[in-house]
Amino acid sequence: MDYIWKDRKRFLGMPITFTQYSMSEDRLFLETGLFNTRQEEILLYRVRDISLRISLGQRLFGVGSVIVQSSDKSLPVLELRNIRSPREVKETLHQQVEEMKLARRMRVGEIMDVQDTDETDGEDILD
Repeated sequence: MDYIWKDRKRFLGMPITFTQYSMSEDRLFLETGLFNTRQEEILLYRVRDISLRISLGQRLFGVGSVIVQSSDKSLPVLELRNIRSPREVKETLHQQVEEMKLARRMRVGEIMDVQDTDETDGEDILD
């Protein structure tokens, strides 16, 4: 599989943990564990919000955290903790999310789970 981005959760700026993050063209992955590994994924078109948090301690070590909120049932919030270049990762993630939503022709109602079609400017009307 080709990844657009890969990194590990860092401790004191060094990648010495067993948590790995990666992003492909259409999914965001979280893999944890040494002997028993677990992999979770979020489809990028399900991402609702992306935020950035950089504490003073993280700034000292050149890392930060990107928080991804999604409509995924098993992983509604994913925090990419202590990653390098968090601003660039956030922007790359944002661009890829928008690209996937356009590719899937996501409508406002599908993204927001809107049930009332009166608020959607007719976008949910079938041809």
